Amino acid sequence: MLHEEWANYGACYKYQPMDLIRKYFGEKIGLYFAWLGVYTQLLIPASALGVAVFLYGCLTVDTNVPSQEMCDERLNFTMCPLCDRVCDYWQLSSICSTARTSYLFDNHATVGFAIFMSLWAAVFLEHWKRRQRCLQHSWDLTGMEDDEVRKSTFPHNVILYRIIVFAVMSMNPDHEAKANVRVTVTTTAVIINLLVVLVLDEIYGAIAAWITELEIPKTESTFEEHVILKAFLLKSMNAFAPVFYVAFFKGRFAGRPGDYVYVFKDFRMEECSPGGCLIEVCIQLGIIMLGKQLIQNNVFEIAIPKLKKMYRTYKEEKDGSADEEDKDSKREPQRWDLDYDLEPYEGLSPEYMEMVIQYGFVTLFVASFPLAPVFALLNNVIEIRLDAAKFVTEIRRPDAVSAKEIGIWYNILSGISKFAVITNAFVISFTSEFIPRMVYQYLYSETGTMHGYTNHTLAYFNTRNFKPGTAPHDTDFDRQLRICRYKDYRDPPWSPEAYQLSKQYWSVLAARLAFVIFFQNLAMFLSMLVAWLIPDVPRSLKEQLKREKALMMDLLLTEEADKQCTQSHPLTTTNNDMKWNNTPPFQHLASDHHSQCQATHAINNSSLTSQWRLNKHLQ
Repeated sequence: MLHEEWANYGACYKYQPMDLIRKYFGEKIGLYFAWLGVYTQLLIPASALGVAVFLYGCLTVDTNVPSQEMCDERLNFTMCPLCDRVCDYWQLSSICSTARTSYLFDNHATVGFAIFMSLWAAVFLEHWKRRQRCLQHSWDLTGMEDDEVRKSTFPHNVILYRIIVFAVMSMNPDHEAKANVRVTVTTTAVIINLLVVLVLDEIYGAIAAWITELEIPKTESTFEEHVILKAFLLKSMNAFAPVFYVAFFKGRFAGRPGDYVYVFKDFRMEECSPGGCLIEVCIQLGIIMLGKQLIQNNVFEIAIPKLKKMYRTYKEEKDGSADEEDKDSKREPQRWDLDYDLEPYEGLSPEYMEMVIQYGFVTLFVASFPLAPVFALLNNVIEIRLDAAKFVTEIRRPDAVSAKEIGIWYNILSGISKFAVITNAFVISFTSEFIPRMVYQYLYSETGTMHGYTNHTLAYFNTRNFKPGTAPHDTDFDRQLRICRYKDYRDPPWSPEAYQLSKQYWSVLAARLAFVIFFQNLAMFLSMLVAWLIPDVPRSLKEQLKREKALMMDLLLTEEADKQCTQSHPLTTTNNDMKWNNTPPFQHLASDHHSQCQATHAINNSSLTSQWRLNKHLQ
C-alpha cells in the first residue's frame, strides 16, 4: 500500500499517508516525512511570490535608468584596466547584458520579498509546531519521554584560481570574451566550488562523528545531537562560505587604480563589476544549490546505492559458486534473503541535513536570488517520492523508534531563520545597488530621478598616476588618454584631497547601516508578532483535549463512586458481622444503600456514554 500510495511519482499531487508511514516505520521516520511535507507545502506561496518578483524585473528592465545608462554607448564611459600592463581600457557599455540581467534580481520588489521571507520563516516554524502537536496527540506521544538508551572551509585555492584566470582571460583580444570575463570566471569557479563542497561534505561527516566519539556522551540521544550539531556547522560553512565570499568580501579590499591590493605581489584582488556583485551571487547560489541537489539526488541517493547492491550481489554469487554442494545455495531465495540484500539503514541525519542546508539557501540569500524557493519546491516534490521509494524498496526496514518531535533540527531551523534576517539585511544594503540608488535619488539628483546615477557612482582617475609598469602596454585607445573611470566614491584627481573617500561615500555608508538596523528590527518585530498571533496548539485540538480531560475526570469519579459503594457500608465489611446483615432492619438498610449506589452508577455511566458519543461525533 505504501508503495502504491506513497512511493510513486504518480502520487505527487496527493498528501502523504502519514498514519500508514508511522505504523510501518515508526514515529521518528513519520515525523521526518511530516516535516518535509509541511516545508514543501509552505514553499508554494514563497515560490509564487519569487516568480512574481522575477517577472516584475523582466517587465520593468527596459524602464530602468541605470541599466539604460550603462548600455548607452553615446555616454562613452572609458573604464580603467581590469589588470596591470596586459589589460586595456574598456567601454562600460560592453557589460550591458550583465547590467540588465542584474536588475532582474536587484529591484525594488526584492526588498519587499526579503521581508516577506522573514515572515514566511516564522510562519513555517509556527505551522510546524502546530502540526507536530496534532501528530503527538493523534499518535499518542504527548506523555512519552525521550528514550535514553573549525574554522571556515572555503578553499583559498579557488580564490586564487579566480584571480589568475580573470587576469589571463582579460588578455584575450576578443572584445566579446573580455565583456563576459567576469561571468565566465564566476561560473567555472563555482563548478569547482561545487565539487569541493560535495567531497568535503563526506569528510566533515566522518570528522564530526570522530570528534563526538572522543567526548564519550552518556546516552545515545546525546551522542546523536552532538554529531548533528557538529556536522551541520561544518557542512553549512562548507556550503555557504563561497556565497558569503562573493556577497560580502569580493571587491571590498581590492583598492583603487594606482593603489591596488595584490596577492603574492603579482595578482590583483578581485573587483566587482560596475553593476555590482549581486549577479555573481545569483550565479554562485544557483549553481551550488541546484548542482548539489541534482548530484545528491541522482548520484548519492540513486546511483551509488544501486552500484553497492550490484557489487554485493556479485560478491555473494561469486562466494556461493565456490560451494556448489551447499543445499541452501540451490534453494529459491526467500523473502528474508531478498530483504537482507537491501542497503542497511543509516539513519535520518543525511536526509535532514540535505533539507536543512537547502532551507539555508532558501532563506539566507533570498534577497539576491528570489527564484530559490521555486527550485527548492521542484526539488522537494521529487525528493519526497524519491525518499519514499528508497525507504520502501531500497533499504532494509529500520527498527521503529518512538519520538515526539524532530529534536535538535528544530533549533537549527530556528537559528537559520534568525540569522537569515541579518544576512538579507546586509545583502540588500552592501551587495545590491538598492541603497546607493535611493541615496542618489533623494539626496543628490537634481531632478529627483535616477538620471545621471551611473556617472555619479564612477570616480575619476588620472592615467599619469599609474604606478610604474602597471599602465596598459598596448592600447586601442588614444595614448593621450588622461582620465579613466572606476566604480567607487572618491574625490577626483584635481581635488585637494585626491582619491580620498568622498562625502557621498559616507552618506551611502550611513544609509546602509541605518537600513540594516531598520530591516533587522522590522523583520524581528514582525516575526515575533507572527509567533504571538499563531498559537502553538490549534483551537480544535484544545477543545478536543478539554473534552478528553472531562471524560477522564468523569471516569475517575465513577470509579471512585463504585469503590465507595462497595466499602462504605460497615455491615458488610467482615464475616463476623454477617449475622447483622440477616436481621430484617439491617438487611433492609443494606438493600436501600445498594440500590442507591446502583442508581448513581447508572446515572454516571449514562453521562459518560453520552459524552463519549458526542466526542466521537465531533471527531
